[in-house]
This record gives sequence, C-alpha cells and structure tokens, in this order.
Amino acid sequence: MLRTSVFAFATLASLALGAARAAEEPAASPNDMARFLAGLPAAAESPLAAYNKDPSWMRHAQAMDSTWRSLNQRQVSRIQAWSKANLAVRQPTTFYMFSGPDFLYANAFFPGSKTYVMSGLEPVGRLPESKFVSRRTVPGIVGHLQASIRSITNVSFFLTKEMRYQLSSTQFNGTLPILMAFIARSDKTITDVSFLTVEPDGSAKPSDGTPKAGVPNGVKITFKDAAGGEDQTLYYFSTDVSNGGVKNSGFLKFCEGLGQGDAFVKSASYLMHSDSFSSVREFLLEHAAAIVQDDTGVPVRFFKREDWDVRPYGRYLGPIPLFYGRYQSQMAELFKKNHSTPIDFGVGYRWRPNESNLIIATKQQKKAENR
Repeated sequence: MLRTSVFAFATLASLALGAARAAEEPAASPNDMARFLAGLPAAAESPLAAYNKDPSWMRHAQAMDSTWRSLNQRQVSRIQAWSKANLAVRQPTTFYMFSGPDFLYANAFFPGSKTYVMSGLEPVGRLPESKFVSRRTVPGIVGHLQASIRSITNVSFFLTKEMRYQLSSTQFNGTLPILMAFIARSDKTITDVSFLTVEPDGSAKPSDGTPKAGVPNGVKITFKDAAGGEDQTLYYFSTDVSNGGVKNSGFLKFCEGLGQGDAFVKSASYLMHSDSFSSVREFLLEHAAAIVQDDTGVPVRFFKREDWDVRPYGRYLGPIPLFYGRYQSQMAELFKKNHSTPIDFGVGYRWRPNESNLIIATKQQKKAENR
C-alpha cells in the first residue's frame, strides 16, 4: 500500500512539474503556428523550433512541399498569370461568399486585395496554440490538416462532409488552422489574429472566440507579404447567408460598410440559383464592380446587357450529374456566341482544365460610378 501511494505521489509530482514547465514556456506566435501547420520551418528562437527535426513533422513538411510544388505548377502560377492578364482594374476588397477556408484560390485570383471577406457554415474554431503541441500530438495534428486540404489541393474545392469531420477531429479544429496554413504557404507573415462577432446593425464587436448563437462569428487575420509591404486583412465568418440567415444577422451590412469590391464565386452548389439566396445574390450584383465565377455563381440571366459586360473563359459543359437541374441555356449561348477564351487550369466541380468554365462580369462604367 505504501509503495502504491509513493508511486502515485511521484506520478502526480511528475505531471505537475511537466505542467509547470509547459506554463513557463513562451507561447508561439500565430505566425509561428501557421508555419508549423504549413510544414515550414520555425525560426531558431521560436518555441516550435525543436519540432523542425521531429520525424512526424518532417514527413508533413515533405508532403506539403511536394503538394505545393505541384499545385503551383499546374494551378496557382497559371491562375495568377490569367488574373494579371484579364483583371486589369481591381477593387481593394474581395468578397468570396460560400468560400469555406479557401484562401488558396482567393489569393491566386486576387493576390493584391487589401481586404478579403470570406464566409461559410464551417465554424471558425480555436486559435492554434503551441501548448497543445507535443511529440505525441504532432502526428494527429498534421495528419488531420493534410486530410482537410486534400480535396482542394487536388480538385480545387472542399468536400463539405469530409471537411466537417476533419475540422472537428483534433484540438486544432475549425477553419482557422487551414486559413493560417494557406496564408503561410502563400509567402505571407501573420501579424495578428483576433475574433469578432457582427451586430444586427453591421458593426463588429470583439469576441473571445467562443461561438455565440444567432450572430455571425468571425476571425480577423492581419498579414503582409513576407518580403514586406502593406497590411492585408482576411475576415472569415461562420454564418448562414440564406435569406433567412442574413435577414437579421448584420453580415451583409458589415460587407456593405467596406464599400464596393470585387467578388469571387466557385463550387457554390448553385445556391444563388435559388430564390432562398436572393439577398446575397442581390448584394453581389449591387456592390461588386466585377464578379469572377464559375457556373455555380450568379445565374447569367441576372447580368443585364445594359449593366454588365460578360466575358466567357474555358468550356461550358453544364453541371455535373449531382446538379443536373442547374443547366443554363443562356450560359451555353454565351459561350457559343462570344467565342470563349481557353484557360490552362482547372477550377470548380468540373475541375479538369479542358472542362472548366469561368466568366468575368464587369459592371459598365456608368453604372459603377452611380453606385
């Protein structure tokens, strides 16, 4: 009995000492955590530097390096070249509704935006903290991150059900770890991360990150190019953008307060084809100077000829079988009559390069000036 008691005491003392040491260790910065998640080495002075030689993390880094080399070659570099050639005039704000944590493609199509506003039903999650990182937890952390981004790095969109499972599977849950990893892999340095909610009048209110019912829960990430430059801001909101969801939430009022922007839509389940999402559709038509989208975005019938110049790119083959009822005859006519320009990358549900479609809808100058 005495031997058991002594052993138990020694065990408790050891655990207490370990906890005390962990408490004394400085916390890693959000940028350190972003680099850790992205498979990029920590600086020598970082609390995470010891993991640069951890076998599990090293395998993660090798996998991420390989993924990004391939992704940059077949997608990102081509999209950036296309964007530079075809989006000469850009607004400082980019609205990316139905995005989930897809900063990867937001930055590829709109690399210089001062502000990104992204939204989805997926929860924000907690700020990743170094106190939860240990030799024991690293395999699970990096494994779930890789699983979460596998579909978007392969086929350009998230598989919602798969992502929801992965985003709730570890201490590093929600969209925030993915956003941070994508920002780091885009050669950005994160300078601040804070949480907020949006009031019914559209004003932002600081939050401790605990989700609150009935309001948009968000995160604000401030970052800049690793080489320097001006601050950029990314807002991600976990919110319902159906008519019922935005009616009293203040989300669209918050967006309106940012002024005119550009908009990006892809792989959006054709939600804005439904009258249940007419409010967000009307917001984009009213407040976007240009909309870059695939056929899952705003139906082309809403781009009135006197208000919009619409240019087609790629091939329109109609929806994939899952959305067979969303075929647009006007879209087919647009691509046929306007002799669409080929694209050398894949995007959206028809992710193969020779099957993908995009349009750029640009508001006519007179209409844009009168907004």
